[in-house]
Amino acid sequence: MTFAFNILWFVFGGILSAMVWILIGLAWCLTVVGIPFGVACFRIAPFAAFPFGRRLIPGEWVGQKRIAGTGLANFLWVAFFGLWLAIGHAILGVACIMTIIGIPAGIANFNLAQASFAPLGKVPVPKSVADEAERQYARRRVDAGLARA
Repeated sequence: MTFAFNILWFVFGGILSAMVWILIGLAWCLTVVGIPFGVACFRIAPFAAFPFGRRLIPGEWVGQKRIAGTGLANFLWVAFFGLWLAIGHAILGVACIMTIIGIPAGIANFNLAQASFAPLGKVPVPKSVADEAERQYARRRVDAGLARA
């Protein structure tokens, strides 16, 4: 079912969504300062093309180190592109959900709207990997909290 949803999504808007993320990534890469933003856009573009069966999670859940300043960089991202991408995906999500058959596409658009607010430090992974990574991350946080107590 995931495969069918991904194909339908790709044909009826996923390719355009991915192209927008790629174009924004290219625009960011034109400046030296914007290269991390461009790389984040390129990482999210395949997720925008085929979102079903995958989730965006923080990279630290799967062993990547958090880069200092990611929060500030995500704030700058929202100021320049993120807000407009989020608004666009939210409007498309509402339009899709109004048609009963488009509810899965609406949910995918809402997930992309959420990704539009903080793409730096996020990685797309299969849902099963995301669920397990989230459980392990929560376990580590609980263990760290209990160790301090």
